[in-house]
Amino acid sequence: MALSDDSGPELQAVASFDALFVDEYPKMVALAAAVSGSRLHAEDVAQEAMSRLDRNWPKVQGYAKPGAWLRRVTINLALSQRRKLIAETRALLRLTRLEPVLPPPPAEDERVWEVVADLPKQQRAAIALHFLEDRSIEEIADILDIAPSTARVHLHRARQTMRDRLQEELR
Repeated sequence: MALSDDSGPELQAVASFDALFVDEYPKMVALAAAVSGSRLHAEDVAQEAMSRLDRNWPKVQGYAKPGAWLRRVTINLALSQRRKLIAETRALLRLTRLEPVLPPPPAEDERVWEVVADLPKQQRAAIALHFLEDRSIEEIADILDIAPSTARVHLHRARQTMRDRLQEELR
């Protein structure tokens, strides 16, 4: 049973945990990487989200959109991971006074995702859901547990900020 119109990938009712895992795991890795800003920790975040899905499967399988629940958990874990990494990095900088070395993102997307990483958390999540997963405003709102008008505002502000920052660099 499809749960969306043709505006984006469908969040579907599923028959089993295994089916949802196989379909959603790669998407959760990409979503976690975009929201947390760390490709290194994205698989850990996605695995933890799937673990929580497994633990809560008796409840979640009855939801109309278990994929939305999974995305909300993934986003929350990714944001927590980001906060944890920032705190750890600050602590290491205080202790060692060395610059952190992170592997660079793919060259073609590097600057865009650097700008996304500087956005407020809800805007980061809205951008990631919209551009990585082609989600509609309604789906973004459902996943983030906010009103569609609020999701629209987050997406609009994120795009506006990104456009302004990237255009400044071209001048």
